[in-house]
Amino acid sequence: MKLWVGLGNPEPGMLRNRHNIGFMAVDTIAAEHGFAPWRRQFRGLTADGRIGTERILLLKPLTYMNDSGESVQSAAAFHKLEPEAITVFHDELDLAAGKVRVKKGGGAAGHNGLRSIDRMLGTPDYWRVRLGIGHPGDKARVHAWVLGNFTRDDEDWLATMLGAVAGAAPMLAQGQHEAFMTRVALRVQENG
Repeated sequence: MKLWVGLGNPEPGMLRNRHNIGFMAVDTIAAEHGFAPWRRQFRGLTADGRIGTERILLLKPLTYMNDSGESVQSAAAFHKLEPEAITVFHDELDLAAGKVRVKKGGGAAGHNGLRSIDRMLGTPDYWRVRLGIGHPGDKARVHAWVLGNFTRDDEDWLATMLGAVAGAAPMLAQGQHEAFMTRVALRVQENG
């Protein structure tokens, strides 16, 4: 089993925030691949399914971003998962809007959700799918940017990127990270 975690905040008024792109990604994957309905578990919402031959448990922590690690650690401990079986989908300021990168480990780069997961797992050595939301250009505007909603101008690239991530999910499930990134980039480029 693999645990795929989408980061976000559960507040209804925050659903369209840039910070919630991780929730959006796992929602799109669940819909695209016919996962079971979401249910409350591990201080979050989970959906169980298969992508190819891999059993995947999707998780949306309901602990708010800053305490995401509590939900992730609970699910990982229950299923006895090693960090390399965990993939976290999160917003990334340092990537242009619509860009997607996968990496294993690394620093939290000021992302409180990642910082919480690092602390609760005791290691940063899990996979990350970094979903580019762009940078507002001024460090003083970052907080308002990530907690601001996607705009109407964002809708096309956002839908394309989320669809591309869900469509290429079988490659991600098989550990084909480079192929996953290439497939997503090509689809985003075709529709850009």
